[in-house]
Amino acid sequence: MSDGEGDGGGGHDNAGSMRWLLTYADMITLLMAFFIMMYSMSVLNLAKFQEVAFSIRSGFGGPLEGGPGMLTFPQRKDSITPNINDIAESSGPGAIPGVAKEISEYVKQQGLGGVVRMRVEQRGLVVSLVTDEVLFDLGRAELRPRAKGILSKVADVVRDIPNDIAVEGHTCDLPIRTAQFPSNWELSTTRATMVVRFLIEQKGIPPRRTSAAGYADSRPLVPNDSEAHRVLNRRVDIVILDQGMGRIPAEMRTRTQAQNILWDGTEQQ
Repeated sequence: MSDGEGDGGGGHDNAGSMRWLLTYADMITLLMAFFIMMYSMSVLNLAKFQEVAFSIRSGFGGPLEGGPGMLTFPQRKDSITPNINDIAESSGPGAIPGVAKEISEYVKQQGLGGVVRMRVEQRGLVVSLVTDEVLFDLGRAELRPRAKGILSKVADVVRDIPNDIAVEGHTCDLPIRTAQFPSNWELSTTRATMVVRFLIEQKGIPPRRTSAAGYADSRPLVPNDSEAHRVLNRRVDIVILDQGMGRIPAEMRTRTQAQNILWDGTEQQ
């Protein structure tokens, strides 16, 4: 009896002494998974990294290759920077990609690269119009004659699509204190309202499709650290909202303001 018990005890002791193998095997498996993950992170796609860095730099107002007002679009299909021709082919006529292409062509033909810029956000296509000596005189909210031509083109392009249009006024951080505009809030809101009234009264855009809002200097595109950047921030954004037939392809969307993609119709082929 005592021998049997001795043999049984020995068996349990032997089994217990081998349990370290289970821990060792688990550790080896985890280490292998860890090094595979580290290796995959170390394999950097240089071209894609440069595109991401370029987009972030443009969002923060850093220097852009190709001179002011010009961005170069890569031709790769998986690029995070949209090629305007690829965008137009990704959806049917009348959708937001087609609108982007038509406005881009107009910008090139009229030489408006420093005046009209576009970017794609989750909410839709944003057409940014510089206000200084283009839409409005400094500190005023009456549309200039030049502005009416640009706004007329935008209205002609969006008239036949079902998307709603949000017009947003923006200023830089320089304060204004006049009897008409006690602050930038009144100035930005009035400017947006004037654009909406033009679209409705002069171009026949249905009022139910439009809205106006002013944001003063609370939503700058770039830091207000130079006059060149302040000019970019003094703008009116016409947002063609993504809805219904105007769905934007997923690859065109951006996730953060730092990655907003600007283009002005001067892409190179």
